[in-house]
Amino acid sequence: MLIETITSVRILQLVSWVVFFPLIGLLINLVIGRKLGERLSGGIASLASGLAFVTAFLLLVSLNSNPEAPHVYRLAEWINIGSLVVNWDFRVDTLSVTMMLVVSGVGTLIHVYAIGYMHADVRLNKDPERYTRFFIYMNLFIMMMMILVSAESYLMTFIGWEGVGLCSYLLIGFWFEKGKDGVGNAIAAKKAFITNRVGDFGFLVAMFMIFLQFGSLDFTRVFAAGTPTGELGKWVVIGISLFLLLAVTGKSAQLPLFVWLPDAMAGPTPVSALIHAATMVTAGVYLVARSAPIFAMSAFGPDAVAWVGTITALFAATIAIGQYDIKKVLAYSTISQLGFMVAAVGMGAYVAGMFHLITHAFFKALLFLSAGSVIQGVEYGHHHAQHVDHHVEFDPQDMRNLGGLSRRMKVTFWVYLVGALALAGVAPLAGFFSKDEIVTFALGKHPVMFGMLLLAAFFTAFYMTRQVWMVFFGNARTEAAEGAKENPPVMTVPLIVLAVLSIVGGALNLPHVETLQHWLERTIHGVHPAEFSFVVAGVSLAVAFGGILSGWFFYGRKHWELGQVDPLKKLLGPVFTVFERKWWVDEIYNVFVLQPYKDASAILAEPIDQKLIDGTANGLGKLTGLVSRGLGLLQTGFVRTYALMIFIGVAAILGYLITR
Repeated sequence: MLIETITSVRILQLVSWVVFFPLIGLLINLVIGRKLGERLSGGIASLASGLAFVTAFLLLVSLNSNPEAPHVYRLAEWINIGSLVVNWDFRVDTLSVTMMLVVSGVGTLIHVYAIGYMHADVRLNKDPERYTRFFIYMNLFIMMMMILVSAESYLMTFIGWEGVGLCSYLLIGFWFEKGKDGVGNAIAAKKAFITNRVGDFGFLVAMFMIFLQFGSLDFTRVFAAGTPTGELGKWVVIGISLFLLLAVTGKSAQLPLFVWLPDAMAGPTPVSALIHAATMVTAGVYLVARSAPIFAMSAFGPDAVAWVGTITALFAATIAIGQYDIKKVLAYSTISQLGFMVAAVGMGAYVAGMFHLITHAFFKALLFLSAGSVIQGVEYGHHHAQHVDHHVEFDPQDMRNLGGLSRRMKVTFWVYLVGALALAGVAPLAGFFSKDEIVTFALGKHPVMFGMLLLAAFFTAFYMTRQVWMVFFGNARTEAAEGAKENPPVMTVPLIVLAVLSIVGGALNLPHVETLQHWLERTIHGVHPAEFSFVVAGVSLAVAFGGILSGWFFYGRKHWELGQVDPLKKLLGPVFTVFERKWWVDEIYNVFVLQPYKDASAILAEPIDQKLIDGTANGLGKLTGLVSRGLGLLQTGFVRTYALMIFIGVAAILGYLITR
């Protein structure tokens, strides 16, 4: 027993390798990746992510043998200034290991898929040199995400937080010269970067307040400090929770900072799956779960979190109904499902929120990667079509250009169907169990939240049915869809694995077994399991089937031909236009934020930037030039001049001494 304990402790000390394996992978590709060829460079990146997953799994096994948590391991000292002491410490507990497994496990499958996807993508864009660069960015993302979830302090968490933001910028703008007017993708990357900086401001202010209140940024010391005393301390904790919420709205794409995520679909599809469905956007949910002791001290911070999540879940679901881009539908679906998770952790249902985070990683990564399979299959059909003008731009992501793919891409169809049913919350797939836990908690928390989340669940089932029918059923509406073909096993095998996980993932926290509950309560103390209710489960299932039947009623009964008006638009008219135009949120931002900023910039550019700032800089340069030219007069090179200067200096000194 003693030997086993010692061995387990030693394995726990391997935690730093969840960061170093991806680092080694990206360094190898950075130095010699282009010489290795596509398959090998992609294989090295996938192996690096896979070894990080193996390490995380070993941590899980060892942590199970050492239930006392957390285990903290120091890699290096970093900051030691007065009372501010921050080290690079790794925190190994059930929450961090759970996130490590999700990030590295799903990340590895996406890396393998990307070997095939990017092979076709770089050739379509006629730039094979970027293949290795893509996998360097992907390994960098895995590394930064591992820093985020394994950190023992808020400052180290912030380093990972900023790192994944940088990777998001690099990967969204991977084809930076593509998109509208040749700059669309670059603008989407910039939009994501700037919007996330607003949330990061909240994280920074929250950190400052945490240090002022608790005297440390280490999780262990902050959480052990206890409830602050006095009226000021209570308000400081409320401020901390609200600024952390601002950070969450940025990273996890909640109202009002969700606008970057739909535009982020400009990146390659593996990026959409990894960063914007399975991992990065869930960092906000993880931050709230990690900060559970702080939110427990806050008077109304948790309620604010819950309401933001609930409203976002319903709001984004309505927008998804009116979209035609296959990835945009999934993007707004992601925002909506993140709303479910944020609502859960805001209500104190931390296990339910983490449960949905895990299952959502399975089926949303599956859906995004399957959408990528559809896109490449249809692009193949378009490339080989004989009766189309290849000079006319064709959008393989527009669902109105698809149809009938269930007969041509059978593997992609079946795995997509599994993912759609899991997302819709159909039993016994994974999404049913995790979503049901959240809805059950909402019923006990607030009836209005319960109703809003149920309505969001209905819309989810509806728009996924709409999407499946438009993409896979009926007749092919274009020659490209008619000529689509299935993708190679390097892309379809990861889809099958994710489909299996989407089916069996609900077993992680089955009612009355509650494996995940018992696992996480060792880290998040004071959580209570949701009581399984057959009534609520029945209502949730009825809502899901109601959404599916409604979707079939509008889109499945008749074949929808290219150019026809959307059947739902005929019924809803201007209401559908609101959904289709995304509630004009981007336009509102443009009128009240972007355009005033541009106008102010134009007004201030000449007097402030060009005259004051540039003038000051130019003036300093001219002054330096004048001084140097003046001093240069003294450097004549003649000995007599230097002798005269010495004589004058000596005379001046003697004169001063005589006249004192």
